[in-house]
Amino acid sequence: MTDKLTQIEKRYQEVEAGLSDANVVSDMERYKALMKEYKELTPIMEAFGAYKKANADLEEAQLLLGENDPELKELAELQAAEATDAMEKLEEELKLLLLPKDPDDDKNVVVEIRAGAGGEEACLFAYVLYRMYHMYADANRFAFELAYCNETELGGMKEVSFLIKGTGAYAKLKYESGVHRVQRVPETESQGRIQTSTATVAVLPEAEEVDYQLNMEDLEITTHKSSGAGGQHVNKTESAIRIIHKPTGLVVDCQDQRSQLQNKAKAIEIMKSRLAAMEKQKAEEAQSSKRRSQIGTGDRSERIRTYNYPQGRVTDHRIGLSLYDLNGFLNGNLEEMIQALSMADRTAQLSGNEEA
Repeated sequence: MTDKLTQIEKRYQEVEAGLSDANVVSDMERYKALMKEYKELTPIMEAFGAYKKANADLEEAQLLLGENDPELKELAELQAAEATDAMEKLEEELKLLLLPKDPDDDKNVVVEIRAGAGGEEACLFAYVLYRMYHMYADANRFAFELAYCNETELGGMKEVSFLIKGTGAYAKLKYESGVHRVQRVPETESQGRIQTSTATVAVLPEAEEVDYQLNMEDLEITTHKSSGAGGQHVNKTESAIRIIHKPTGLVVDCQDQRSQLQNKAKAIEIMKSRLAAMEKQKAEEAQSSKRRSQIGTGDRSERIRTYNYPQGRVTDHRIGLSLYDLNGFLNGNLEEMIQALSMADRTAQLSGNEEA
């Protein structure tokens, strides 16, 4: 590991020097590429720097352990213990930092939410999740673009799809795919009984041209009037677009752009992302059935989280973490959960690599 870190340190110094080079600064594309690499390498170098300092402290303490002065020897023993502890923790941190990065992490995401079991209450819960992700995107200064929404009369959502755009959006939200469960007294329940309802969330990295080459002859494109309970999601002209991918049967609707042309472009963008995700999943399954993250980032049938209103609790079942600030969580304060899921996934990857 030390040899690898030394090589990375050399590269880091080269990148750092390049960012100060006038020729690089004048070449915007090259400068952006180096700046991105610099940001990726900086956490590794900070941890490596701390590791080397702890190692130097340990070597200094070991030299002092041979002294006859009891007080100096006691201080040396304390320093040696602290340095050893720090090195062990930093070594584990560095192992995690050196894990290969998901190539999709920096991409924008397509998020699709569908009401599950629970009737109208499930639709209302789907809206709660939609609002939660919208607020999280705003808090992180990600761009938010609504693509399609099928609303109910009571303000719920049978189905909604949207894009969240910004560097690292997929890295933040990729663990949200799966079945979300809510336990609460529904607005439609007069007896005060707690009901359990579900909604399904799918998070897909936005496809780029190199990810999936779409054959337009495979698409059946039709127009229709926007659907929904009213408001901005309904109009009298056929500006909404429905695209069917004939080989797979996948269907994408888009109605929230200003024109038919914009809706068509957005629908094609989402279709490409869904098809690219399907191809990626097939490739991963063909390559190895062994390497499956314990966190689970893609199975829509997996129940991943429960939102318990009476207890003010949200629990993620994959890592057994419960947070008791349900209101804050539903208002977009997801970061603690996201960081815990990311760390658990990286730890699982590390464990898998060591077993292999």
